[in-house]
Amino acid sequence: MKKGIYLSLVCSVCLNAAEVELETINVATKVDTEVVKDVSGKDIKSADVGEALFKQSASVSLGRRSGIANDIILRGQKKDNINITIDGAKVYGACPNRMDPPVSHILTNNVDYIEINEGPFNVEDFGSLSGDVKIHTVKPEKEFDGEVNLGLGSWGYQKGAFSLSGGTDNVRVLLSGSAETSEQYEDGDGNDFTEQMEEAGVPMGTRYQPGYQAMDAYTKKTFMAKLFWDIADNQELRLSYTANRSDDVLYPSSKMDALYDDSDIYNAEYIAKDLGKYSKELNVQVYQSEVDHPMTTKYRIMSDSNTSDSIWNSNKTMTSHLTTKMQGAKLKNSFDMDNHTITAGLDYSLRNWDGRYYMDYMPMMTFPKSIDDADTKNMGIFLKDKITLDKFEVDVALRYDHTKISDNNASQQDNTYKELTGYVFGTYHANESTKYFAGIGKSSRVPDARELYFISSKGQVVGTDSLQNTVNYEFDIGAEKQYENATVKVKAFYSKLDDFIAYSAISKSFENLDATIYGFELSGAYIATSALYFDYGMAYQRGKKEDVSTTQPDKDMPEIPPFKLNAAVNYDYDDTLKLKAEVIASDSWSDFDFDNGEQELDAYAVVNLKGTKEFGKNFELTVGIDNVLDKTYAVSNTYKDLTLLSTGTGGDVMLMNEPGRYFYTNIKYKF
Repeated sequence: MKKGIYLSLVCSVCLNAAEVELETINVATKVDTEVVKDVSGKDIKSADVGEALFKQSASVSLGRRSGIANDIILRGQKKDNINITIDGAKVYGACPNRMDPPVSHILTNNVDYIEINEGPFNVEDFGSLSGDVKIHTVKPEKEFDGEVNLGLGSWGYQKGAFSLSGGTDNVRVLLSGSAETSEQYEDGDGNDFTEQMEEAGVPMGTRYQPGYQAMDAYTKKTFMAKLFWDIADNQELRLSYTANRSDDVLYPSSKMDALYDDSDIYNAEYIAKDLGKYSKELNVQVYQSEVDHPMTTKYRIMSDSNTSDSIWNSNKTMTSHLTTKMQGAKLKNSFDMDNHTITAGLDYSLRNWDGRYYMDYMPMMTFPKSIDDADTKNMGIFLKDKITLDKFEVDVALRYDHTKISDNNASQQDNTYKELTGYVFGTYHANESTKYFAGIGKSSRVPDARELYFISSKGQVVGTDSLQNTVNYEFDIGAEKQYENATVKVKAFYSKLDDFIAYSAISKSFENLDATIYGFELSGAYIATSALYFDYGMAYQRGKKEDVSTTQPDKDMPEIPPFKLNAAVNYDYDDTLKLKAEVIASDSWSDFDFDNGEQELDAYAVVNLKGTKEFGKNFELTVGIDNVLDKTYAVSNTYKDLTLLSTGTGGDVMLMNEPGRYFYTNIKYKF
């Protein structure tokens, strides 16, 4: 019986390489969706959602920039090519150098589960080009309960977190908060951030001043409040507010560090069910997110007025201060008609992005704006139909977008984009244990203000204001099979990208080009005994530019990670002791965009161990070791669309190594 329960759960999360738990997630999981579940309960090592996804999903790679706030790559796609929402709200970072990607504005202790949807099969959200990541935060419950977490780890890591939830039959409230800090981590060679910079041989002026070489890597705090009100038996109002505060975040492979990174997310959602024949569920959502992000050279030698090196003795502290605000609203309604479930909706969003440079040694001088109060305004309408035909399920969807992008720089043009997108996705249930699925779709995303309008601190125009929107034509196919004590799932895809937005290190600007990406994924689980089970996932993709040119001579697409494997063995004893050993491995980067700054990375295999023990109903102790063998390796390549430090040798830029052997422990008290 227990085997059957485990196996059903493995299927329900689409065979993702994550821990199998008995908690239920209220989400209608599609066959092409991967669910990473119970994030707040299991990913207690760090607040970093990007790192949690990298460890739990083979299709996700990590863009390492620091000890926190790291980016993700999904199927060889990054930045605006993947759509990220937090409880349905779109959140953007303010930093043009991706120091604060969208996933960094919510922390693992506030996350319930995460949906990963690959491909162009999302018409409800603006800009879902090659996939989307839907982050769902924890919800308030009627019964009063709470928990307190205390965590410690290597390199001075300290974290404290709490959550409280409770209410009545009609009103439920949740409050949660956390604070954490960490020193600079060391790689497998024992080098911290400062020593990694020295080892790479970056220019002296970009290294840390002696007084800052031992400073902490970051300090991070968060607070979340939610109120769910059942207005009537079939109506609910959901209100939430999330605050994220990060201070003095070091980015050693970049020229600047973040003085702070503050974000506020406001969200309101009204849900009404069974209003009539033509309204099975009505959903109205409005949201606003704000991010404030100043970067500075304050901690670098070039800003030290007391240095004995006359080359840098000028106190040239530069700050690049950027803000962004995202406002959005969505209305959607669904109803059933015979064997159809129809959903129609309207989607609106307005993003403002603004930034300016400041020089401390020339406070009265006006420097150029990096992004001059740019607005991206989108209006979208979408329609979906889910058709059930005996053993077949067919999803058909369309979306039309009208987008206008403008800024205040008179020398740069405004742009308007209009696009009709959609998809057809079919699932065939051959029998109770076998599914086949395939889909074809078209999706699009517009350029952002950095790609269109960005100006460097030296006055160089990096953006290209004539960029076209990128269009993705994609075909996906796969199968899922459930055996008595095992499951297996395989997927393959082919993506044709028209007018892909790429950076050229030769022209030092962005441009459009045509490209293709293809790949496959294999995942599954095997239940050996009632206590012992295995899970695995592997992903491979390749990308090519269609035509070489004087500005894009290398045919290899950038940021296409090599073959990756996630595999784990899990042992659950008596429901009170859980042990896990996992391997995360990758092939070497043999195909990469050399002309645009990427370089060959070695293959790696990392072993992680974790154990959790419950003591009665109230206490839970977790201990773990990541990178048990203390390997030195890097997962993030060095595509020059980001401003990274040059090593001064052969034009290479600094690689950011992953943490070495890391010990951590967490104690949780539940009440």
